[in-house]
Amino acid sequence: MPPSSSSGSADSPATAILLISCPDQSGIVAAVSGFIHENAGNIVHLDQHVDAAVNVFFMRLEWQLTGFRIPREVIGEHFAKALGTRFSMRWALHFSDERPRTAIFVTRETHCLYDLLSRHESGELDMDIPLIVSNRDELRPAAERFGIPFHCFPITKETKEAQEERELEILAAHRVDTVVLARYMQVLSPHFVSAFPHRIINIHHSFLPAFPGARPYHSAHQRGVKIIGGTSHYVTKDLDEGPIIEQDVIRVSHRDSVADFIRKGKDLEKVVLARAVWRHVQRRILVHENRTFVFA
Repeated sequence: MPPSSSSGSADSPATAILLISCPDQSGIVAAVSGFIHENAGNIVHLDQHVDAAVNVFFMRLEWQLTGFRIPREVIGEHFAKALGTRFSMRWALHFSDERPRTAIFVTRETHCLYDLLSRHESGELDMDIPLIVSNRDELRPAAERFGIPFHCFPITKETKEAQEERELEILAAHRVDTVVLARYMQVLSPHFVSAFPHRIINIHHSFLPAFPGARPYHSAHQRGVKIIGGTSHYVTKDLDEGPIIEQDVIRVSHRDSVADFIRKGKDLEKVVLARAVWRHVQRRILVHENRTFVFA
């Protein structure tokens, strides 16, 4: 996992996190850092990038709220008036002591679910998990073991629309702002996805589109694949084509059986998903069109 930071730590002062994108132009860094300085803010992280191909500027700025002259509830209003309109910015303001409320969606696979729950229990993932949602009942004991409410919504072609509406209702009731698909084997409808833009995180193996279907590891093994990968991305209406957050690979060889492929693939999937969730929770991701800019 990435190293710990000041964001979300119970032992450090609360911080504000500002994510910015706008047309690239002179003076943005000076203006934004000046705004923080003029209001007695102490910057603890600043990272920026210019995508020259599209002439867009991206920034992640984090500063301590202790001693900051603008009350937190009106920081956004002051920033918009001072700089947002002037630089034609798209921006989002977050606070490190406001934990994302995250629902985990599962089906039958356990590896990603247990990994996320153990990291959450240890404090590694600074978020709240008010519920686990599934289309099957097999993983209810796992949720109960960690003391998290489990809700089962069996889905068929005929019931999909109605069940997704029920899921959206319960997510709203629990004030969920992020959904993690921990090997949830259902395709979400465009209507569901539109309720959580860039706030649904998925994980899958890297064999798509070369080895589609229910037995990709078997197909890859038969072709003598030498690298297994995992990809975590935000979900969009285009299946498995959303902006990528995190990827990694591991080498395999002719000595590995199909079972070895699957075991190594699962290990990779849970690590890649955990990294993606960590970066999302830490507010380290900016999305522009169908591309992510992930700040370390």
